[in-house]
Amino acid sequence: MTGHVTAPPAALADRLPDWVTLLRAPNPGPMTLEGTNTWVLRAPGAQYAVVVDPGPPDEGHLAAIAAHAPIGFVLITHGHPDHTEGAPRLSELLGGVHVLAVDPAHTIGGQPLTEPGEQFGGFGLSIDLVDTPGHTADSVCFLVEHGGERVVLTGDTILGRGTTVVAHPDGHLGDYLTSLGRLGTYQGVPALPGHGPALADCGAAADFYLAHRRARLDQVRAAVAEGAGTAPEVVAKVYADVDRSLWWAAEWSVRAQLEYLGVEQP
Repeated sequence: MTGHVTAPPAALADRLPDWVTLLRAPNPGPMTLEGTNTWVLRAPGAQYAVVVDPGPPDEGHLAAIAAHAPIGFVLITHGHPDHTEGAPRLSELLGGVHVLAVDPAHTIGGQPLTEPGEQFGGFGLSIDLVDTPGHTADSVCFLVEHGGERVVLTGDTILGRGTTVVAHPDGHLGDYLTSLGRLGTYQGVPALPGHGPALADCGAAADFYLAHRRARLDQVRAAVAEGAGTAPEVVAKVYADVDRSLWWAAEWSVRAQLEYLGVEQP
């Protein structure tokens, strides 16, 4: 539980609703896994689709999304560039389709998503905004339902493989733990993550993440008690099994952990 996790945090989904389509951006990497997942949701027989996370400004990827037009609107799970940089160009390709995000900087044409629990949708889909800050301050998930089937689009709050970082100082560990508790209520509901494969059970993945985070906190407490006084020193002790090329990302989470524990940092 406390080692470096690279496996899926829950069983993989063996099927998805027929109204869900995955388009994966060609931007693989250590932080993006196989690439950014763009999800296209269209209720059977509906004229308009809804897109979640356009991804990077790759013309081929954006053209593949635009091929699913007409699209009613585009949703953003959080403001990291690998999820948002393609949004302005996609909106242009689609004739000015609105892009809806928590952060006004990533909102195009509409109003920012500001009300936790907000319900919206149309086009045969029911969409609930699930407030899940922590990975970033503006992170949200979307609970989408059609015909008695539900999915949770989790962005980077829950990934399809491995664990995510708390992107300190924008991200906040206390918020993230609360958000995982909130997502833990969606037992048996498939999770459609921002990277990696779809998971069969959002609640089970959230429970796994929560246990892992608490175990990491115990490790950080122990490292501080043993004399580690800076985030890099804690990383060297706690994340020794992680490739050094990723220690910069681990340091984000460690700084968030130290802040959560009330440890002053230089």
